[in-house]
Amino acid sequence: MRAWLPEQQVYGPEPATERDVAGLNRVFADAFTDRYRRDGLVGVRVPYLNPQVWRYALLDAGAGSMLWRDESGHIVAFNIAHRSGTEGWMGPLAVRPDRQGGGVGKTIVRTAVDWLLEQRVVTLGLETMPRTVENIGFYARLGFSPAYLTVTMTNDIATRGHAAPSLLSQRKGAAAEATLAAARRLAHELAAGFDFTRELLLTAELGLGDASLVDGDDDLNAVVLWHAAPLAEGRPKDEVRVLKLVARDVATFDAAIAATEAAAARLGIRRVAIRCQTRYDEAFRRLVARGYRVRWTDLRMTYEGYPEPHPTEGVLFSNWEI
Repeated sequence: MRAWLPEQQVYGPEPATERDVAGLNRVFADAFTDRYRRDGLVGVRVPYLNPQVWRYALLDAGAGSMLWRDESGHIVAFNIAHRSGTEGWMGPLAVRPDRQGGGVGKTIVRTAVDWLLEQRVVTLGLETMPRTVENIGFYARLGFSPAYLTVTMTNDIATRGHAAPSLLSQRKGAAAEATLAAARRLAHELAAGFDFTRELLLTAELGLGDASLVDGDDDLNAVVLWHAAPLAEGRPKDEVRVLKLVARDVATFDAAIAATEAAAARLGIRRVAIRCQTRYDEAFRRLVARGYRVRWTDLRMTYEGYPEPHPTEGVLFSNWEI
């Protein structure tokens, strides 16, 4: 940064709060629209995110929600770093277009990495667009390496003919606590230390969605955390988006997808969106067989020495986006 010019001063990090959502949205939309323009997608304008989705992200990240300001107090950059037990990831993160190229991006990534390492995570990752080689090189120079793709897949389902779904919201008191404990055990069995309890509770508290459940004879066999609230501001509620999926085996994975489709149908929503990590090739093939179509891809990158776990059995989708 050219620190000798007052207009180039950047101050932070400071906590990002719900009061900052309007400013975060402006930087988010401007930065990603500019990125698409530089990639040749001139007509693409990235919309603002739903303020409720921002609220979820900020509350989920807690002290990992960080922003930087200019000398006028306007937001220059932000990075939202999340921790789910021993899993750490960052996103969204962005730098205002007029402040890119001066080292701010490196600062916000390194600061979030340091914070996540202080939280003793064993996995540390992020996602970026695979078509954008500039971004991949940028993160590589900061210690990240390419891993698997995350493939966004959607399916337009019938809204009739589904079995009644089993949902976390249907369980109250001790039954809800027992289900949350079972979900923690299941995640830990597949990836030691991973824990999505906070995300499950926040989703219910904010009314953004629910969790579909598949019960086994002795314990929980699958849990799928999903949101039905629109991702973009002002858009209709027309899609159920899966954020986390934990299934004991591939047969249970099929049941988990069916349960999520049933939950969407119950709400009158036809489209289900799943972000499938290609590490799970059998799960990918099963989604294709169910009629899911590929819509988008993101590249997962992990920090040196902090890789993703690879369960020998079961399926664990943990999206590194909101």
